[in-house]
Amino acid sequence: MRKILFASSEVYPLIKTGGLADVSASLPIALQQHGEDVRIVLPAYRQCLEALGEINTIAEIKLDGFHMPVEILQSTLPDSDVILWLINSPHHFDRDGGPYGNHSDGDWPDNAARFALFSRAIAAIAMNQLGLDWQADVLHCNDWQTGLAPALLSQYADRPKTVFTIHNLAYQGLYSRDVFDSLDLDADTFWHSEGLEFYDQLSFMKGGLSYADHVTTVSPTYAQEICGYEFGYGLEGLLSYRAEQGRLTGIINGIDEQEWNPETDPYINQTFSTKKLKNKLKNKAALQQHFLLPVKEQSLVLGLISRLVAQKGIDLTLEAIAHILEAGANIQLVCLGSGEPDFEHDLRVLRARFPDKVAIHIGYDEALAHQIEAGADVFLMPSRFEPCGLNQLYSLRYGTLPLVRNTGGLADTIVDATEDNRRDETANGFKFEKSNSEELEQTIYRAIDMHQRPRIWRKMMITAMAQDVSWENSASSYQALYDNLA
Repeated sequence: MRKILFASSEVYPLIKTGGLADVSASLPIALQQHGEDVRIVLPAYRQCLEALGEINTIAEIKLDGFHMPVEILQSTLPDSDVILWLINSPHHFDRDGGPYGNHSDGDWPDNAARFALFSRAIAAIAMNQLGLDWQADVLHCNDWQTGLAPALLSQYADRPKTVFTIHNLAYQGLYSRDVFDSLDLDADTFWHSEGLEFYDQLSFMKGGLSYADHVTTVSPTYAQEICGYEFGYGLEGLLSYRAEQGRLTGIINGIDEQEWNPETDPYINQTFSTKKLKNKLKNKAALQQHFLLPVKEQSLVLGLISRLVAQKGIDLTLEAIAHILEAGANIQLVCLGSGEPDFEHDLRVLRARFPDKVAIHIGYDEALAHQIEAGADVFLMPSRFEPCGLNQLYSLRYGTLPLVRNTGGLADTIVDATEDNRRDETANGFKFEKSNSEELEQTIYRAIDMHQRPRIWRKMMITAMAQDVSWENSASSYQALYDNLA
């Protein structure tokens, strides 16, 4: 049994802004089920402490660069017996808002100090410096908020092996040299081009990329994409070097099949399966009713659950859907999400123009997300880039055919509905190549045409729902990676 310390800045259901939280709950549970001794370490945000049941203080430590001692709290991840360690520094984490900021003011100005503290605590736990009688064999860090931990551990000869997973390279944790100096990090050790310095800035992300024993991404295609200029964000040289070393691997995410299961989902109007596919239509009707759309079985319902940002191709969606609706096509769009004010405004305008065709809910609602996945016919993910994506995996599980751009994890999980793929019964969705509204529009028309052929559509739904999108294969891949760390 291997001891694995899994470090993340968000873990569902305690704190969530995106897919990182889902992965940080599901993967540790899957690894534990595979026989590993896993502990999750997470900042003690106010929301987490309010959501947890029994919490015990198990240690206290004074960390470099910070005046007050920090408590280590212990609980368990809800609906599991995975041990959860929380880094309790009220000055850093006891505040209203999200883990990185609040909606009105943006990011917290002291995020560098907050996650430097978090990384120092991670390193101390990994080195068994807190008297917990638990020495990690592997430290598995996730995204820039944990990036300093592998760098700090690099100074110890007897340290555990380290893995650093990139969930989205676009967010790197970049700060000025003055901020670096304020964090009490040794400049001779870390401030150079092979360390934390990135074009005269401090890069938390580089801490993971440069110092971890192995770097992973959340899909094989994304691992290739970030080695090139378009998706590398200036780090493509370092990432290509790590790939040449054999130290960069893409492992596709899985999903929690208990949380996302159309046969048992408590959020949806009617449970269903491949043997009871007609029940899916009851969810479609319920979704239309919820949003006060005409209840029409023949209408192709397009679901969209997303951050409303350019990365997700929201501008492409707005343009393509407007053209299709202007042409009188029999579609309906149901959207759940929030993000850039301009996109929120444009969605409201589109709804005002086509009130019987477009429905929106600005914000996030977990129950409604399940209802959209169950009730839509097609799920839209026209992302400009997508490291892995989880919603297309949820959609496959619910027989809601994903319509995606051929990038990242979307490329790895969706098989286009070409004639050959339909004949082989491998087609489970629709793909387009170029990031423009014209190709998206053409692909939506392909889906409209296919939806009018019920026998073919049903076969594709069954293919989608039969796919293994669990953590089983992914957890095994991570275990093999841990076995071969050098």
